[in-house]
Amino acid sequence: MRHGKKVNHLGRTASHRKAMMSNLACSLITHKRIVTTLAKAKALRVYVEPLITKSKTDSTHSRRTVFSYLQNKEVLAELFRDVAPKVADRPGGYTRIIRTGNRLGDNAEMCLIELVDFNEIYTKDAKKTTTRRSRRGGSKKAASDVVEAPEAEVTDTVVEETNEEAPSADAEEETSEEK
Repeated sequence: MRHGKKVNHLGRTASHRKAMMSNLACSLITHKRIVTTLAKAKALRVYVEPLITKSKTDSTHSRRTVFSYLQNKEVLAELFRDVAPKVADRPGGYTRIIRTGNRLGDNAEMCLIELVDFNEIYTKDAKKTTTRRSRRGGSKKAASDVVEAPEAEVTDTVVEETNEEAPSADAEEETSEEK
């Protein structure tokens, strides 16, 4: 029976499992997304999220603690330099698991695990959905009319200025060639 046993051993010894989790975590931090099996991705999420939380406080103690798990100086520097500032305001949930189907060879369930804040597709949509809406219906249409009119005027003036400058520059070159 498995009562009270929360660690998925993944069919490996403790040392092999520790090395594999370290390598997967380094790959995830370096490439921001990796493709692996679902069981490994779930185990990796439990392994890497506390490390990212620890990296939010940039101190010598937290760097040494995270290094004891990752064992890679370059990945450690990238985690504290690039990843930690980007997830500083997020209270957890730094990874996303997306199932991709089964592997052809052994029918293992595959997935894509990625760092949430480094996927531009989802982060752009999230910013659009955070816009605030008013209960008044007519203000949105009136505001869009006001915004569109100045943009057209600005682009017309820019085009006219470039057209005026271009002939004057050509005329100066022609006069210098004639002399």
